[in-house]
Amino acid sequence: MRSEGRSLRSFTGAGYDKGRSVVWQALWFAVMNLVFMKWWCPARLRPALLRAFGARVGERVFIRHRVRVLWPWKLSIGDDCWIGEGVWLLNLEPITIEHDVCLSQEAFLCTGSHDHRDPAFEYDNAPIHIGAGAWIAARATVLRGATVMPGEVVAAGVTHRHFAARPV
Repeated sequence: MRSEGRSLRSFTGAGYDKGRSVVWQALWFAVMNLVFMKWWCPARLRPALLRAFGARVGERVFIRHRVRVLWPWKLSIGDDCWIGEGVWLLNLEPITIEHDVCLSQEAFLCTGSHDHRDPAFEYDNAPIHIGAGAWIAARATVLRGATVMPGEVVAAGVTHRHFAARPV
């Protein structure tokens, strides 16, 4: 039985630019899955790998294992940041993380969404900005278009929806 009003076969992905070639994307996925995410990859090597793929990463950034980054070239991390085990940065659009930010275990930052009013369910993506000194606690979620203010704490398991641009 078909749902009235929704036509997913009409989806085109219009307006979404991955920012690099398919070859570059495939190379990043290989490096991320075979080296970057692994427990045996030295923590000091992870920022260098992100930089090699176009991320802006500050000094003294500590990244644990099992961290996933969709597109490094759409990521900026300031100095003295900690990114905990299992964090997922689903950055279809840019994610900016200022200095002294802690992203705790399994935090999820997602810049992507869909326009639920559009029958084709096209993308409705927007960047995320995390202010200096913020703490995104374990298993917290930060959604597209959100700004986490400097020093703000997003509690464990909470979804942060303070949108800088437009509401859901």
